[in-house]
Amino acid sequence: MISNMSTLNIPYKPLYTSRRSPVMAKNIVSTSHPLASQAGLNMILQGGNAVDAAIAAAITLTVVEPTGCGLGSDAFAIIWDGKSLHGLNASGRSPAAWNFERFANFDKMPFRGWESVTVPGAVSGWLTLSDKFGKLPFENLFEPAIKYANEGFAVTPIISELWKIGAQELKNEIGFSKNFMRKNNTPKAGEIFVNPNIGKSLTLIAETKCKAFYEGELAEAIEHCAIQNNAALSLSDLSQHQNDWCGTISQQFNDFELHEIPPNSQGLAALMALGILRYTDVQNLNPDDPAAIHLQIEAIKLSLADVNKYVSDPKNMKDTTAEDLLSEEYLKQRSQLIDRKKSKDFKSGTPKTGGTVYVTAADKSGQMISFIQSNYAGFGSGVCIPETGIHLQNRGAGFSLDPNSSNVVGPKKRPFHTIIPGFLLRNGQPIMSFGVMGGPMQAQGHVQLILRTELWGQDPQTAIDAPRWRFDEGKRVAVEISMPKKTISILSDMGHDVEFENYDKNFGFGGAQIIKNLGNNFFIAGSDPRKDGQSVGI
Repeated sequence: MISNMSTLNIPYKPLYTSRRSPVMAKNIVSTSHPLASQAGLNMILQGGNAVDAAIAAAITLTVVEPTGCGLGSDAFAIIWDGKSLHGLNASGRSPAAWNFERFANFDKMPFRGWESVTVPGAVSGWLTLSDKFGKLPFENLFEPAIKYANEGFAVTPIISELWKIGAQELKNEIGFSKNFMRKNNTPKAGEIFVNPNIGKSLTLIAETKCKAFYEGELAEAIEHCAIQNNAALSLSDLSQHQNDWCGTISQQFNDFELHEIPPNSQGLAALMALGILRYTDVQNLNPDDPAAIHLQIEAIKLSLADVNKYVSDPKNMKDTTAEDLLSEEYLKQRSQLIDRKKSKDFKSGTPKTGGTVYVTAADKSGQMISFIQSNYAGFGSGVCIPETGIHLQNRGAGFSLDPNSSNVVGPKKRPFHTIIPGFLLRNGQPIMSFGVMGGPMQAQGHVQLILRTELWGQDPQTAIDAPRWRFDEGKRVAVEISMPKKTISILSDMGHDVEFENYDKNFGFGGAQIIKNLGNNFFIAGSDPRKDGQSVGI
């Protein structure tokens, strides 16, 4: 253990602007909200394991961080069970009535409202994980969330701001004001918020092991609301939902492997970018060198150009598969398009001829889990089923209306997803569970964190604290105001269209959580200061 710890660069004084130190313990939970982290740790104190902790934290987040997730979310997870890695896809499919003609009068897929809602999968994901890996009774995992829903919780500062922003757009959506506003106002930081409607729904889900949500009382309420609003989601769509143990796809870099969930998620983008960077000299550079940042930006551009064109529900990726996009020959070919000194606007290649929350937990047995659930946009579709507290994601916005796209909207089909849990192995053994919530920032954040921790030896908190960049489109790159002016000047000289952005403007640089294995099942964790979160251990 000591020799492993010595490879980490843990500075006595923070290298970047943060008041946080990494947390080290044999059992750790790290999330974007302190109450969720503590709910997870409480499960371990009750005799549960890392999976129990992650599920309890995820359930709690639906109450205390409704801006990022809810009972109407989707989810993905990567689990190390002590011997091997497992990948779970708990994302839902489109309603059976969603044929292409339904959207004929739209220029693009609706971003809010009922026509953006697909079947929510997160609730079923909790049960699937609990049945396969959990130790505690499923209903025990709901206790903290039900308590906070019925008795109230103090709203944290960042969530309060996101709540206010979401309500400005969504207050007139079905059921939103009744469930998430009081006297026409959103809760201020420190204000106690009680949500008995979601408390009742959580109790029903716990008591029926999710049947109420997909077949019973809650499912009927969802269908009734859909019918009243001429929406397509039906009881049949909900009852036919199934999760998939999908495994992982991976990319080797130096002596470690990055593992991601396969399509329909964008994890492929992080793998491609890492594979492209293997053919550059990024390994000879320092973490904050503008040249290193430039190479990462260009690799991300190349990977996102392909992912946005080709990734969809895997059953529809027949002409171009994940394997095609990850082939060594193709990644080397793509890397040769990078100009070491100049920004470029890349298009997709031809690989073959012809609003989110993240939870990670680890325990002393060695079990680790990387779990992510999301509404997509803040508060998702904005649709909230009256009297239930269930607000539904807007993942349908991830479909395309291009009839030639493999991701074109259609019935019983999974849309392209931005949410991705990450996991690292070295020599077949787990070294890091991590994630970066934040839409298109996620794959980009994965690459930035991986290189900082594994290539440049930074500890999890230092890697999280470092200034981030985000590629938007064309040559436009947003950077945090904490990034050195000299770095910005050099990137601009390379042709990048650089824009400063406060991290709190729209929280567009994501929120990261990391747990790293130090050896002997002893862990070190970091939690993002861009969020209200916390790493806790025992």
